[in-house]
Amino acid sequence: MIQVEVAYARPDRQEIVPVNVPEGTTALEAAKLSGITDIFPEIDPDTIDMGVFGKVIKDPAAHELREGDRVELYRPLKIDPKQARLNRAKKKA
Repeated sequence: MIQVEVAYARPDRQEIVPVNVPEGTTALEAAKLSGITDIFPEIDPDTIDMGVFGKVIKDPAAHELREGDRVELYRPLKIDPKQARLNRAKKKA
């Protein structure tokens, strides 16, 4: 067994859930085993973007975890970062 963490954050609440999983467990499996969807019911582990320590994983169902990894679940962006920057610049002008 290895210990990993599954993390998710909203503007109002953040959680990091430690979970023991068998070696060879994928990021997707760890997210499902963690019970994070009980805390944040809006999460769909099968479709949400994931990463490990800030690095995006293209295929969470195939990415095997190592001891100490932190699986991060990412919320979708509400606005393109370039557009947000442009909006802020226009406001200041």
